[in-house]
Amino acid sequence: MTDQLPLNAVFGPTYQGEGPHTGTRCHFIRLGRCQLSCAWCDTPDTWDHTRYDVAAENPWTPVEDILTRLDALPPAPLVVLSGGEPLLHQRRPGMSQLLTELHDRGLRVHVETNGTIPPTEDLTQTVEHFTVSPKLANNDADPARKRIKPRALDAFTRLANRGKACFKFVASTPNDLTELDQLVNEYALPDHAVWVMPEGTTTDQILHTHRHLAPHLTKRPYNTTTRLHTLLWNNEKDR
Repeated sequence: MTDQLPLNAVFGPTYQGEGPHTGTRCHFIRLGRCQLSCAWCDTPDTWDHTRYDVAAENPWTPVEDILTRLDALPPAPLVVLSGGEPLLHQRRPGMSQLLTELHDRGLRVHVETNGTIPPTEDLTQTVEHFTVSPKLANNDADPARKRIKPRALDAFTRLANRGKACFKFVASTPNDLTELDQLVNEYALPDHAVWVMPEGTTTDQILHTHRHLAPHLTKRPYNTTTRLHTLLWNNEKDR
């Protein structure tokens, strides 16, 4: 029997909506399960047992079925593995099989992660780029000890210095930026690899928050990114 992964969705072609690769044509493979519980998460059905039947929303799916769904879509050069938290599954045979098959198809692979789990050496060799999104205190559902993991941040910092990772922080207020400054200094995150994204689930909210943050952002050495999916399709899922 083929190896399996908990699958939430396979969709595209769409565009990478955040960070340095914004606007790149891609497909998404969204996996289920996450060990955090962000109040503003846009995919709560991957982990929130209080509101969803997570097992039903993210059934264990043979990798060959995931690939069949991907192959049925119009082509795109990039596949983004997201979640949930995809690194929860990095040691499963199914992840190894999936990455091998994607590589054999000549596809580039990016991974979106919350930055709490260090990537394995096999993963870092296969994945072209990691978008690492550590959670600030505005995610008040999780304590700092759960959302900030020094060993994982050190690993991703080394990848960022090699051009294989970036750090994306969701911010709502100038106070969030002050907290971000402290994290950058404490963990020696490279400024050139830090991207700040406004929090929001609607076009109006994104623009309002981004404009509010802009004068504070320009005083710092970081990059900024919008949420392209929200600007194009509001909060419509799987776009």
